[in-house]
Amino acid sequence: MTAVADALEMERVESHLHPEGSFDVDDHEVPTGREEIWRFTPLKRLRGLHRDAPLDGSGVGAEYDAPEGVVVERVEAGSPVLGSSGFVPNDRIAARVWHEAGERYAVTIPADTEVERPVVITLTGTDTEHATATHVVITAGVHSRVTVVLRFVGSATLADNVEVVVGDGAEVTVVSIDDWADDAVHVGHRHAMVGRDARFKHVDVTFGGDVVRHDTTAEYAGPGGEVEMLGLYFADAGQHFEHRLFVDHTAPKTKSHVLYKGALQGDRAHTVWIGNVLIRKAAEGIETYEENRNLVLTDGCQADSVPNLEIETGEIKGAGHASATARFDDEQLFYLRSRGISDDEARRLVLHGFFEDLIRRIAVPEIEDGLRKTVEAELAKNLIEADVVVEEAV
Repeated sequence: MTAVADALEMERVESHLHPEGSFDVDDHEVPTGREEIWRFTPLKRLRGLHRDAPLDGSGVGAEYDAPEGVVVERVEAGSPVLGSSGFVPNDRIAARVWHEAGERYAVTIPADTEVERPVVITLTGTDTEHATATHVVITAGVHSRVTVVLRFVGSATLADNVEVVVGDGAEVTVVSIDDWADDAVHVGHRHAMVGRDARFKHVDVTFGGDVVRHDTTAEYAGPGGEVEMLGLYFADAGQHFEHRLFVDHTAPKTKSHVLYKGALQGDRAHTVWIGNVLIRKAAEGIETYEENRNLVLTDGCQADSVPNLEIETGEIKGAGHASATARFDDEQLFYLRSRGISDDEARRLVLHGFFEDLIRRIAVPEIEDGLRKTVEAELAKNLIEADVVVEEAV
């Protein structure tokens, strides 16, 4: 990884979407909302995480279920495992977590180890008044294979960093599920370093919380690496879900594919998706594609979607992006109704069809059925609210 780091140092590329990183908190100004990377975020609802609110809370407890062969342990500040992914904080919150995290965990999968069932880490929030900071480092040895599930539940104000080191030839899937109560605030940073001929899949599922903002980045330690980023989110009235992605093609013959799908319903439901891919001069022969699709179920919602490509070399196999935001397809609904299917059931079928291909691509059977049930429960909220409105009108 040293050669890659040296090459990047010589080939420094400035991006307004990804400011220069620094471990020094004072190098990151307090955001005002006028900055490009903060212009969509409701700063007043972050409970001071972006400023200097204390991060010494203990309102998020962690429990884990790790199969044999996987080591989960607490580490102290200054441990060499921290930063082993090449992660450097690029905003004030990430820098504060780096220094102030009260809980730091290392998840280690030895080389040549294939873990048959997922490692599940459940973080449960019990306090929104006092902010908590956590830092997790997942290290997969060469030619290992593992799935790690991070599940967030309860009520909390949380800022966290998650690093992932994918060794050469390894296959790693990390699933992050935000199933918070409606009063939670979560600002998270995830960074992966993908080794030579390694495969990394990141799945970001967001259903709960008042404000959830995730910044997910990946880079390559050698040629042949593959990154897949999948996301599924469902925002209800008043919720703000923001997903910011950055794939930094730092090595030749690497691949990346990003697909995020979201649904919105209820007044002031707001989702933000920012996708960015940087193809450096050294990254010849790469392939990349990013896609975001949003389905608006009711009036009063807002979905912002901004795909970006920054290309420093023309010697690539392919690069593209797509984005679309739309309401229910009237033709699909008409087709289903014409065959005797009720309006409510038709909407359920269309929504499940919208998410189903993505859920199957997650390829983690232990959570797929749960995701389908959650989608059903979210849609039921909208149908119940619609019935109430109709009754009140009558």
